[in-house]
Amino acid sequence: MNVVLFVFLTTFLASAVEAIEMVTIVVGVGATRGWRSTVIGAAAGFAVLAAIVLILGAALSVIPIGGVRLVVGTLLLIFGLQWLRKGIVRVAAHGFAGIREAHLDEGAEWTRPEMDWTAFVVAFKGVLLEGLEVAFVVVSFGASANQLGVAVVGGVSAVVLIGGIGLGIHRLVVRIPRSVLQLVVGVLLTTFGSFWALEGMGIDWPLGDGAIIGLLILYGVTALSYIALERRRVLGLSPGT
Repeated sequence: MNVVLFVFLTTFLASAVEAIEMVTIVVGVGATRGWRSTVIGAAAGFAVLAAIVLILGAALSVIPIGGVRLVVGTLLLIFGLQWLRKGIVRVAAHGFAGIREAHLDEGAEWTRPEMDWTAFVVAFKGVLLEGLEVAFVVVSFGASANQLGVAVVGGVSAVVLIGGIGLGIHRLVVRIPRSVLQLVVGVLLTTFGSFWALEGMGIDWPLGDGAIIGLLILYGVTALSYIALERRRVLGLSPGT
């Protein structure tokens, strides 16, 4: 395999992993909180990312990303736990058929016309962090092999492809009941938040990015357990009622 093809495939596949995480966050937040604020947040994240890349360029490869991961991971963990709690309570109350339309107990959370700063911030930080990860991959591999142009093409191709897939499936995502979707997004944000925050603290996960699957299973099983307990309470089957 020649150097050009190796650099392209490496940067494409590595960037695709980061892009999947980026698209997962943006689509999940948009489907649960509304697309207007989410899209604005994602666009702002891309704008800041583009400015950073243009200003710093190859210097990105020597900038420590640990601090960024710690801050962004902690914030996503906070948001994720809040959404996870709400998702557990609502799925326990309504079942997995869930809330398909805005109910009175949803309040203005789904219907307010003004900017939803929670959606904005989560989308912004998800795009910015994952975009920086892609930039680091592209610069590191491209500069090391003296094939920066090829690395840029590989990274951008991955982001465009995964972004296009995310755009194509978002209509399917919004068909999921909102209470269930909020539970799923809560699990995802809590998972990514935990992973990035501990990475930012210098902790190496077993299996690397594969640890994300383990965290998803852990938080998913935990959520289902709490849903079962909450349903027993709501239905009057536990002493706590």
